[in-house]
Amino acid sequence: MSSNQFNRKKIIPRYKIVAYCMVVWGIMVLCKATYTATVKREYWMEVASRLKKDSVDVMPVRGNILSCDGRLMASSLPEFKLFMDFQAGGEEKDSLWRVKVDSICMGLHEIFPEKSAAAFKADLEKGHAKMSQNWPIWKKRVSYDVYSEVKRLPVFRLSPNKGGFHFETFNARQRPFGSLAQRTVGDMFGAKDTARCGLELSFDSILRGKMGKISRKKVMNKYLSITTQEPVNGADIVTTIDVNMQDLAERSLLNMLKREEVHGNVGVAIVMEVKTGDIKAIVNMTKCDDGVYREVKNDAVSDLLEPGSVFKTASIMVALDDGVVDTTYRVDTGNGIWDMYGAKMRDHNWHKGGYGVISLPRTLEVSSNIGVSRIIDKFYANHPEKFVEGIDRVGLRTNLHLPLVGATPPRIRMPKKNSKGQYVNWSKTSLPWMSIGYESQVPPISTLTFYNAIANNGVMVRPRLVKQVVKDGEVLMDFPVDVIKPRICKEKTLKEIQTILTHVVSQGLGRKAGSPLFPVAGKTGTAQISKGSRGYKAGSVNYLLSFAGYFPADNPRYSCIVCIQKTGLPASGGNTSGVVFHQIAEGIMAQDVKLSVADANDSTSILMPDVKAGNMLAADYVLTHLNIATNKNWNGSYADGNPIWGNAVREKREVVLRREPVYGRGTVPNVMGMGARDAVFMLESRGVKTIIEGRGKVVSQSLPPGHIIKKGEKCVLKMEI
Repeated sequence: MSSNQFNRKKIIPRYKIVAYCMVVWGIMVLCKATYTATVKREYWMEVASRLKKDSVDVMPVRGNILSCDGRLMASSLPEFKLFMDFQAGGEEKDSLWRVKVDSICMGLHEIFPEKSAAAFKADLEKGHAKMSQNWPIWKKRVSYDVYSEVKRLPVFRLSPNKGGFHFETFNARQRPFGSLAQRTVGDMFGAKDTARCGLELSFDSILRGKMGKISRKKVMNKYLSITTQEPVNGADIVTTIDVNMQDLAERSLLNMLKREEVHGNVGVAIVMEVKTGDIKAIVNMTKCDDGVYREVKNDAVSDLLEPGSVFKTASIMVALDDGVVDTTYRVDTGNGIWDMYGAKMRDHNWHKGGYGVISLPRTLEVSSNIGVSRIIDKFYANHPEKFVEGIDRVGLRTNLHLPLVGATPPRIRMPKKNSKGQYVNWSKTSLPWMSIGYESQVPPISTLTFYNAIANNGVMVRPRLVKQVVKDGEVLMDFPVDVIKPRICKEKTLKEIQTILTHVVSQGLGRKAGSPLFPVAGKTGTAQISKGSRGYKAGSVNYLLSFAGYFPADNPRYSCIVCIQKTGLPASGGNTSGVVFHQIAEGIMAQDVKLSVADANDSTSILMPDVKAGNMLAADYVLTHLNIATNKNWNGSYADGNPIWGNAVREKREVVLRREPVYGRGTVPNVMGMGARDAVFMLESRGVKTIIEGRGKVVSQSLPPGHIIKKGEKCVLKMEI
């Protein structure tokens, strides 16, 4: 038989042995698996729980809140909590720690001066004794700059596995403009991960984004992180707030609240763009127990107070629109005191004998309580619900549905009758007092929306606080202008009210709100604030002083309301809130003034200006546009040329501009006679730290021209006018 012939008798037994061994091995594996899955199941599940941690949340980056021109009003920046792992690095790190601990603690004291080096050492040695893996170096969160400083210290600069220094990262909310519009922009709770109020809360789902997930598995004493779901960062919201107008309104209001004769308790100011309803500024200031004014709550949208005389405009508008009176109607206000169903109503000048018989427009111009209430009572006393329906028609009872938690709709009650036809929530004095702004509660934002509709030719638009939601340069959501009422009254009524409101400022009690530069329209308001069950005169009297209006009256662009709550006399809406309105209006209009350089040229005089040394291209540009002759020994254009340094000599009919040689980059230049801008540029562009004393022109420099610059040198410039 040949060698390659198959020998069945020898081979088959060998195959059987291998097959039997595999079967036995398989049975053993199956038995072991069954044993592990049943008898040892709890043990191995416990081991698994110690070695693996699944589904760890990954925080997304919270979206930004932007002003109307894209400036950051609230943004998320990283903050860090710092820890030390004393088990990392082994004996090698431990010996290094013992050598460097004093210098580490001294460095920490320099970074955190409120805690001594000795205290740091005692605290860290306590953690070292416990061999803690997560010992806090500093109890509070720190910024990236502070984290970077700590990271540079000995031992801490090593890798986490060798040195043990590690950290946790948090998204902290920062407001670059500080407390500006703080209550409207909103706050976060202590952990800074949960919205508390304002737009932060109202748009929380958009700003927050979506949480991510990672699985962490422990392999060879190290955790490996495997991302199972990427976090989705939040989108940005673009508000309607104008930072400059907000700052202007806040400063103007605070200045008035702090006046000795005012000492206001609460102040509100809102600026709205007429056509769009965009809220450009919204200020809420409350005097706290320490005497400091802060934004405690959003009074502008939540305060339900009796509005006072700013309500009279709506009352007269209803009467005019219903056609029961016209602007020629005259009413007798007597001597300033009138009996209204047993209750005495007074005008502000009752102690001077009152206004007597006056016209309907004059009742608003001088804010006559008696005049307005007698008109409304005469024509609506038998059907008061018709008057309230008119108030509803002009928009003062509208729920604005603002995107701010705490925003409250007006509360102006409708008369109701029982089955016998008797009024159940109404008295004979209700209508007269309601017509002048009592027995109703209207938040300032609702009053402003009404006046804004008057300025907008009768079109009432919903106040808008957010224009867009954007992310990565793409607009995800738009919030268009929302018209609540296309017409609040007849065209004739509107024109008459607009004229009356202009006269209130030009010849009535609202003069302080006006401006010599442009026409203003509006209405003053002074109301006693009820103290609930104690009434209006329990102890000292509290007042709500208001002014609501718009500007320029001939082509309205902005409407504004200012409300101040104060205790005691003097109490005048025109002299307090009207003054704040005036400052806000003139400040806003001044921002839009554009003047040409050529307008500064006075043809009646031949005055050669005093020109400072410095960039002669800039000087030549200004002088040329003022039509002042210049004599120069060089060519160049300010628009596209490099600076040409030199000085100027003023002569009778021209200014001689002379170019002078400039020292090299390593030497101190001659900045004598220059203004601060040019002098600082010349020095600091060469690495010299500049200190300025005084103002005007440079009259001396501590480092002489031609001095060789050394690293870190300072130059003191003394300036005089």
